[in-house]
Amino acid sequence: MKTIESTVAINKKQAEFYNTKKKNWITQIWSKFRNGTLNRIKKGVGIQDQAYLKHKEWFGDLSSKRVLDLGCFSGNYWSMYLAEHSKVYIGIDLSDVAIEKLRQRLIAFPNASALAIDFLSSEFKEKDFDLIYAYGVLHHFENTEMLVDKLNEKLAPKGQIISYDPLQTSLPIKLIRLLYRPFQSDAAWEWPFTKKVYYQYEEAFAIIERHGLLGKSKWMALLSVLPFSEKWKAKIGQKWHKEDWEKSSTSNSVLFSCMHLTMLMEKKK
Repeated sequence: MKTIESTVAINKKQAEFYNTKKKNWITQIWSKFRNGTLNRIKKGVGIQDQAYLKHKEWFGDLSSKRVLDLGCFSGNYWSMYLAEHSKVYIGIDLSDVAIEKLRQRLIAFPNASALAIDFLSSEFKEKDFDLIYAYGVLHHFENTEMLVDKLNEKLAPKGQIISYDPLQTSLPIKLIRLLYRPFQSDAAWEWPFTKKVYYQYEEAFAIIERHGLLGKSKWMALLSVLPFSEKWKAKIGQKWHKEDWEKSSTSNSVLFSCMHLTMLMEKKK
């Protein structure tokens, strides 16, 4: 199990990776699949838009909230919205190159700042956040217990976390990732949620709402190459996505068939 010191050391390598984006050819192929085929599926059946709109709903009224945009790189889909509407906005990322770009984008917002800093580092003193937005971030930490402790330390009473992360809980995805991992350039900080990790979050926080994505609808990757009409395929994809989204909110078996998970969590203490 990684300690804070060893994790911070890994995160320095992670910062260098994201500054240079040096990937081996196998990682490049996976990235093209993830950012190409999967993104087309998500856009085609409305998966990504529904997740983003749900996050905005979960934000609620930001006018009195201190917001931490965790691992935001140079700004994610909602970074500017969070900066504009929150009482205090702090965006942090490991990459100093990305954060410098974000600083330039935040010039118009006197309540907003951006820091190139490690969330786990003792140098990051800010706390009492009402909201931590962690889009595609929590799975970068191998030691979930350590991360949970830090999240609780940084949250205000009844503070909330909005997360979006990959799952590694269905058999086909487990097999694909098992074959891919030995060749993965960023394997040291890529830890898709297992069932055990999900249950750790369930124990540590009150999960107000959750949704799984790319359960049945992940099979659109195969369906898309078959000789059926695009209209019919889109209709099937939307039907499957609706089932994934709705049933995963209460059924663990449906949730664990999905590739991605988004959650609204609240601090218990």
